[in-house]
Amino acid sequence: MKNKIFNFSNTYVNLPENFYQRIEPIPVKDPELIEFNSELSNFLNIDSKKINNKNGKLFFSGNIIPEGAMPIAVAYAGHQFGNFVPQLGDGRAVLIGEVIARNKERYDIQLKGSGKTIYSRDGDGRSPLGPAIREYLISESIHNLGIKSTRSLALVRTGEKVFRETVMPGGILTRVASSHIRIGTFEFFYYKRDFNSLKILADYTIKRHFNTFKNKKSYIFLLRNVINSQAELVSKWMSVGFIHGVMNTDNTTISGETIDYGPCAFLDHYDPKKVFSYIDFGGRYSYMNQGKIMLWNLSKFAESIIPLLDENLENAKKIAIECLNEFPKKFERSWLKEMRRKFGLTRIFSEDIKIIDDFLELMRIENLDFTLSFRNLSDLICETEKKNNFKLKNKKIINEWILKWNKRLEKEKLRKSKIASEMKKINPLYIPRNHLVEAAINSAVNKKDYSEIRELLKIVRKPFSKGSFNKKYSLPPESSEIVSNTFCGT
Repeated sequence: MKNKIFNFSNTYVNLPENFYQRIEPIPVKDPELIEFNSELSNFLNIDSKKINNKNGKLFFSGNIIPEGAMPIAVAYAGHQFGNFVPQLGDGRAVLIGEVIARNKERYDIQLKGSGKTIYSRDGDGRSPLGPAIREYLISESIHNLGIKSTRSLALVRTGEKVFRETVMPGGILTRVASSHIRIGTFEFFYYKRDFNSLKILADYTIKRHFNTFKNKKSYIFLLRNVINSQAELVSKWMSVGFIHGVMNTDNTTISGETIDYGPCAFLDHYDPKKVFSYIDFGGRYSYMNQGKIMLWNLSKFAESIIPLLDENLENAKKIAIECLNEFPKKFERSWLKEMRRKFGLTRIFSEDIKIIDDFLELMRIENLDFTLSFRNLSDLICETEKKNNFKLKNKKIINEWILKWNKRLEKEKLRKSKIASEMKKINPLYIPRNHLVEAAINSAVNKKDYSEIRELLKIVRKPFSKGSFNKKYSLPPESSEIVSNTFCGT
């Protein structure tokens, strides 16, 4: 059955057949369309008026293949927690096609949880509903916080059971990405020493994502641009207290988008060593390690494209090392830029780093909430008599810090009301707090009550505005509500 609602074009299928498997999603028993992102649909030039509950649940479950789609499962490899796996691939996802959006850019549409492929290994190719809900909520939040991300177009309950530690209802997420090319995609061909395919992949990537390159050194520029985009991405994550949770190389896109929202979460109380993956015993993917891990991932990307950087191996290695050595400074500059803005600082002075570091240390010692602490600064800046909203054991520390901060703000030579206004544009009031996300998942999974999902979506789409939302959405969890681990549902 075909239906012309999606104006698909397909470029990845023009690559050699060792890049993917042609396969259709496996139909599910009793699909239910839980959520459809009409705003994103319009951006993608999809006729949302023709999508209703009846046909939407069939499209976004894979029970109907839309006209023009050429479904494939994509091959890739990857380092997972530092260990190389030579073949991973879309083990529970099918890329159904590509569309050209209103910004003239190309985007993939993928069904995640759509059944077995040749890359599934011992997996069932399905996804529990809970992690699909988590990805929908958090990817929308990251996007609306102004950070590059894959997005979610639709969410379906399959009407089937998924067996993990317990029996769970199944779900399928429709994911949208500017591509699904990962560092692990390059590793896949480099490991096989298939340098012809590696070059084809690199050329395709440049044409799709970096088509302004015009000279023979484009592979060097490819490496540098990927390094730049990842430095910016991770610094933006950290500026809002986001922990990706599983920064494997197969979860790192060449486009610089956040992808694969597994054991991810936002910090509540500030702890730089915090992890959310229950198997991350050593803290590899902790909040504070994200910059270091991204450099490690980029070193694997550089290693994978060494055959393309120069015909002379030693020269190629030298080029790769020189490019990688640029990352720490790029990351530090990007991080400082984001953090300065959070403190209302637009000009650059040497004391800025100490002001930032002292405040972060204060938050750590006093166990303060990351998001509310910065929002309180936005409110505090215009206060005259009322000192602050910080509830601290040692009030002397915060008062001394505020004096130094105010002295630094004088160098901005701007009205405090202007500084406060700008701070509130980048210091969110609302994030998808872990306990709220878990509550929404539990209601959806156990009661088929999707009202909390919809309320959270309204809120995370307006993260900087007080609006008329219940105050509970801005507050950190009570001690009994703290969520220590989140799960990807693989």
